[in-house]
Parts: sequence; C-alpha cells; structure tokens
Amino acid sequence: MSSKAAQQAERLADETAQGVLSPVGSAVYRAACARFATGVSVVTCLDAEGHPHGLTINSFTSISLEPPLILVSIDLSHAILGHFLKCPWFAVNVLSEDQERISHRFSSVSENRFNDVDWQTGESGMPLLAGTLAHLECSAVRHIEIGDHAVLIGEVRRASHSEGKPLIYFNRCYRSLRDNE
Repeated sequence: MSSKAAQQAERLADETAQGVLSPVGSAVYRAACARFATGVSVVTCLDAEGHPHGLTINSFTSISLEPPLILVSIDLSHAILGHFLKCPWFAVNVLSEDQERISHRFSSVSENRFNDVDWQTGESGMPLLAGTLAHLECSAVRHIEIGDHAVLIGEVRRASHSEGKPLIYFNRCYRSLRDNE
C-alpha cells in the first residue's frame, strides 16, 4: 500500500472512530450485497434424535486449505440453529442449476423440508442431497456469534463433486451460468 493510501486509510479509520462516517443503513447494505453473485447451498445436520435438518444458505465460503476449513452463517433467529450448534458435524450441499426447487424447499418455514427429497446419509452420518454439484462433510470446529448471525466453522473431512453448472443467486433472483464456448 502506498504512503498516500495508508494515510487515507488511517484518516478514514480515525473519522469512523470519531463518528464522522455513520454506519450504512440496512436497505442500502442489502442492496449493495445483492450485487454480489453467490452460489446456493443447503447446509444439513442431525438433531439429538437423529432427525435431519437443513436450510438454504448463500453465506458459505472456504477459509483455509491447511487445514481445509469452511464457514457458513445462520441467522440467530432461525428456528433450527440450535440443532447446528449442538451437532458435532454438518454438511454443505452445493446446488446445481436445476435445483432451484430444493433451494425454495429448504428456505421455507416448514419443519418437513426433507419430505419427498432424495437424500442419503454421508460417511459422517450427515444428510447429503442427491443431484448436487458437491458435498462437504465437516466436523464442527467453532461457533461464533457475530452481529445477528452465528458463524459455523467446520473442518472438511470428506468432499465429493460432480460435473454441472451451479445455481446462482444475484440481485435477489436465481440465475444460471452461461457458457461462452
């Protein structure tokens, strides 16, 4: 970083600390974040009785290669968050472009999200959805409460993938990837 850029960054940090730059409003923040295209995944776990639970997320990212770590975030007010916080494992199912229906199903408020959904048990015991582009089975490493979300960090213990195109979410709409070949 150049000396001029460093000085500007330091000035902005000071102004922010002094309240000169106020926090951005939630509507503007949401609109700006909607301009970032993300993949769509379903994160899954089991409760203490062995019942499957899952929800659609687009807040999933790789954070480390050594060890292989990922993070997902779940709203603190989500009804099934407690199952994820108690379960020592979770799985991420990366949806393919033809799985928009699955995304809608797992973003619903229904407790019966797994009814009529093709899935199997992974080596970790976690639910893996059929037809996805990838599965990542993770041991839960840490849960951190930040803002209005819980961030779950998991170490990937098993991963698999297949060919296909991802389901993409951009500007509050599902999109598909176009080949330029």
